[in-house]
Amino acid sequence: MKKVINTDDIKAVDFSGGIRGKHHAACKQGYSVKVHREDGTAIIHKFVPEKGAVVLDEDIRSYFQDAKAVNAALRGLINLLPQGRKRVGAA
Repeated sequence: MKKVINTDDIKAVDFSGGIRGKHHAACKQGYSVKVHREDGTAIIHKFVPEKGAVVLDEDIRSYFQDAKAVNAALRGLINLLPQGRKRVGAA
């Protein structure tokens, strides 16, 4: 059964003093979310980006629907690189 929310109880929040990206670097290291249950208990979920995960800036993300689209665009750019160029980390 879904909870019914009375929109009259929702207060406006002023974000005008916020700083964009303030926690971006810390978030890339991983973060935890504490979920409080109705019975008074709480669960902590830990989220850590997978090794090698790349986080796109919001303005870039708006051009791509999913990882497949990002990979296709990057493969197109790789084809434009000079042939003698080595991969990052390649010996």
